[in-house]
Amino acid sequence: MFGPLYRQIADDLQRRIDTGILTPGQRLPTESELQAQYGASRNTVRDAVRWLTTRGLVRTRPGRGTFVAEPTEPFITTLSADPETGLGGGEGRAFHAEVLAQGRSPDASEPRVSVLQAAGVVADELQVAVGTSVVSRHQERFIDGAPFSLQTSYYPMALVHAGATHLLTPEAIHPGTGAYLEEVLGLRQARYSDLITVRTPTASETLFFELPDSGRVPVFETFRTAFDADGRPFRLTVSVFAADRNEFAVFSGVVPEKARTVRSPRSAEAGTGRHG
Repeated sequence: MFGPLYRQIADDLQRRIDTGILTPGQRLPTESELQAQYGASRNTVRDAVRWLTTRGLVRTRPGRGTFVAEPTEPFITTLSADPETGLGGGEGRAFHAEVLAQGRSPDASEPRVSVLQAAGVVADELQVAVGTSVVSRHQERFIDGAPFSLQTSYYPMALVHAGATHLLTPEAIHPGTGAYLEEVLGLRQARYSDLITVRTPTASETLFFELPDSGRVPVFETFRTAFDADGRPFRLTVSVFAADRNEFAVFSGVVPEKARTVRSPRSAEAGTGRHG
């Protein structure tokens, strides 16, 4: 082997991962064990592990050690004109249905509810004055026990004053906030607009999604604004997805049901080698 010692160590560990000597989910030897094994300093070992981490081959869990990264099965979220599917902003029905339809297991935290003063994109999208009170409902979502997305929906406080008081309750609203608002206020989502951006994850997002500290894996951030029949916005849903485990599908017009069953290209390539 040639090159700096940390690369020789990293290359050897990668070879052991690629050949199955070190298996997905297996804990790597400790720093002290690696130092002894390769006759290297602590800093050299840390550089080797960092090199593997930035390439997504291993993940470090604070207080637990460093583990071989498990292959990620991408999840495909449908972005469509159907208000009952995709990122509709509800708290259960659409998300759970789409996950179950792909043969996987959904879960979500209880909503964390806050009353905030609207500013920036929240004030702009809800078309309210800066400083206006809005209700924020935040959830962490999981698929097969793994972190999947972070979703925060914002509602004008005027909806609470009009009778939608459950928006302030820190528990899931079934069958969803959309159905609830239609039931108590006669407010129905007639259309929505979507904006999708890609950015570097924040520190808290890196921790939640267990991403490399290097920022190598970006996140998608989606902004969906829901409008009533009169064109008034009444909900902004901001969702954050890690790019290493999420994909999106868009259908236009009447698409046969069979054609709507999409499969990730990354899944199709799963058997061709983990690291290219």
